[in-house]
Amino acid sequence: MLGLEDEELLQILGSDAIAVITGEEDLRPEIRILLQLLGDEPPPRAWVRAGSPSPLQRLLQQDFAGFEDALADYRDKGFVIRANRPRPDASPPATHQ
Repeated sequence: MLGLEDEELLQILGSDAIAVITGEEDLRPEIRILLQLLGDEPPPRAWVRAGSPSPLQRLLQQDFAGFEDALADYRDKGFVIRANRPRPDASPPATHQ
């Protein structure tokens, strides 16, 4: 649902591939809560990796409350994409005439 790589999922769960494949992890309360939070309309995959810290970083750090807060913010405001602004120490772009 979130477009996670296998290694990311294993790190989030603190588990191994065998436990995931055999379905042992399906019974964990964290999994059920995460699936309930995501609901029928999960956020776009790009959202998972956006921001700092990103929702994915929060999950990898097992900051489930932070992920839940980020998800609530997404549900309230949507997926906000901000334009990259040049850094103050960056030179201006070259102009062509």
